[in-house]
Amino acid sequence: MRPHTPLTTRRARRRVVAALSAALLCSAGVTALPATARPAGAADGPATSAPTPAASAGTAASAAPRLPDGLARTPPMGFNNWNSTHCGADFNEAMIKGIADIFVAKGLKAAGYEYVNLDDCWAKKERDANGKLVPDTTRFPNGIKALADYVHSKGLKFGIYTSAGTTTCAQAMPGALGHEYSDAQQFADWGVDYLKYDNCNNQGVDAKKRYITMRDALKATGRPIVYSICEWGENKPWEWAADVGHLWRTTGDISDVWDSMVSIFKANAPLAPYAGPGHWNDPDMLEVGNGGMTDTEYRSHFSLWSMMAAPLLIGADLRKASQATFDILDNREVVALDQDPLGKQAQVLKSEGGRWVLSKPLANGDRAVALFNETDRPQHITTTAQEAGLPQASGYRLRDLWKDENTHTAGEIAGTVPAHGTLLYRVAADRHWAQYPPALDTAADGVAPIEVGKEVRTATLTRNLGRTPALDVKVDFKGPQGWRVEPVTSTGTQVLPPGKELATAWKISPLAGTKPGPYELSLTTDYHSTRGQRVTLTLPFGVTAVQAPPAGTSYASDLTWLSATNGYGPVEKDMSVGGQRPGDGTPITIGGVPYAKGLGAHAPSEITYYTGGKCSAFSAQVGVDDETGDQGTVTFEVWADGRKVAESGKLTGTDPAKAISAAVTGAGTVRLVVQDAGDGFFYDHGDWADAKFTC
Repeated sequence: MRPHTPLTTRRARRRVVAALSAALLCSAGVTALPATARPAGAADGPATSAPTPAASAGTAASAAPRLPDGLARTPPMGFNNWNSTHCGADFNEAMIKGIADIFVAKGLKAAGYEYVNLDDCWAKKERDANGKLVPDTTRFPNGIKALADYVHSKGLKFGIYTSAGTTTCAQAMPGALGHEYSDAQQFADWGVDYLKYDNCNNQGVDAKKRYITMRDALKATGRPIVYSICEWGENKPWEWAADVGHLWRTTGDISDVWDSMVSIFKANAPLAPYAGPGHWNDPDMLEVGNGGMTDTEYRSHFSLWSMMAAPLLIGADLRKASQATFDILDNREVVALDQDPLGKQAQVLKSEGGRWVLSKPLANGDRAVALFNETDRPQHITTTAQEAGLPQASGYRLRDLWKDENTHTAGEIAGTVPAHGTLLYRVAADRHWAQYPPALDTAADGVAPIEVGKEVRTATLTRNLGRTPALDVKVDFKGPQGWRVEPVTSTGTQVLPPGKELATAWKISPLAGTKPGPYELSLTTDYHSTRGQRVTLTLPFGVTAVQAPPAGTSYASDLTWLSATNGYGPVEKDMSVGGQRPGDGTPITIGGVPYAKGLGAHAPSEITYYTGGKCSAFSAQVGVDDETGDQGTVTFEVWADGRKVAESGKLTGTDPAKAISAAVTGAGTVRLVVQDAGDGFFYDHGDWADAKFTC
């Protein structure tokens, strides 16, 4: 999303928050009018250049051949500058040439990345006297054709951007509405191989008509150009665009934050039936390497996009990228899932409690299986080879695509997945399964939270999923430096037969003086196969050190929560939720009344506090934040140790704050929940203003 101007009026706030909450902005961003709006005085109806389709948009879409045949048989791979540069000074000829050079030098071209694409802000704000687009000579002093020639000289392909409107999304350059045939021919003359066609300032012209007109204009050039429809999923292009473009955006813009990536995954995942060779669902470009997420989160991002057969367009400035970024982007086996010629998008097999199982059929009969953990704590996730779609077999090869390891399983696929992590397997019914070590599944229970100054007991369980014994099995549990982690029962066994398990009890004591907050333990399992192969598994386990709130009254925003999930952006302390990034909210305000303290959330949201049996009451003033412009409907709930102890009833953006209080005597945890009131989560910015615990 492009930076927006300060919120100076309630009407301005409404426009901005509507864009944020609905997440209907394109990857070039929208500070311009939304697709359905027209400036005052603008004429109704299309502003198109002839010829336009004679039939209705729907008829033309279903009858016309794809443009052109044979392109994008697998999801396009390459680069787009927007996520790293926007319209900044770094976006220029030197950058694009540098990316092309890196594609070759770093092996990304060999991995399948081929398109080097420009986004918005490449042109001057005015056309020339002949109505032609003019490149920005400061950014591109040698022009676009010379740059395309350079990219082509590297054996790569070149892409460009414009919008199906009067101006582009940054309002920086002329759009193609009314100039489709002229602009398409200009692109073809320059040697363009890929067009991203955005959705801003479209003057209310029917979406299908806009996009079909450009399709026909591209076809008329005779040059094969991949056509990327970027209308943000507003008009359900998956239902009509398979014969219009080669890919279509299904969602609003991605941002380089975890919640944004996950929300886009959730929106795109159900659309699997619409994807296939030559017509792909596009959940937006990759953020891998831009710095807003951890490497674990970026591996999940890359895994999920590959499972969903999504276009893989790198959004990071590779001139500044770390080796870890290149290791993710250049994982050929993960790329192979995305580029599998069968062209199937993964199906969601299970989704419960933040635990996701996805299965993707592959051309050679294998299945790719992803175990994805959406939550901020380790989760044990299971499925089976048969649930994933594989036939009954005596054994299966289980290839871990991030660890580059092969094991075998009798059929169960299971693992403890780290917070925000993904286990990604290629699974095959392999008659040679016995040559691989058995897969072991290790899990731990009850390691969070740990109260500072107290000892906690937990247990680990190691189970043999294979059909051959695991030999000389040993487990080791380690905590942060200074913590005591001691076994209570046996930590090993000489033989762990198929289907059997090793249970080990442990006692854990944090170092005296440990500050409340998140810490990491690691569980290591070491064993041999009957063939002498040695396997070492190390799993991180997040744990939270906690202290009960102090005696007296404490603001919730001054305490450390155990966990927090939010429907949009992070939960904020002493400000509204604002947008997707931390700290971008405004002072909490409900019904015109400002509050200095509180929690800014967005439905669906859960914030859990450790109270350790020492608190008696919770209270807050709750309501929809004024930044929604009087929109949004939510309900607030307070839960104590899994029991609902208070609720607000439905509140809207027009309601004043409502007092809520709950007795929580004896509860070990208190959970603050915001629900969407059953009508969807748009605009549902729910504040826990003046939230307090009495202890």
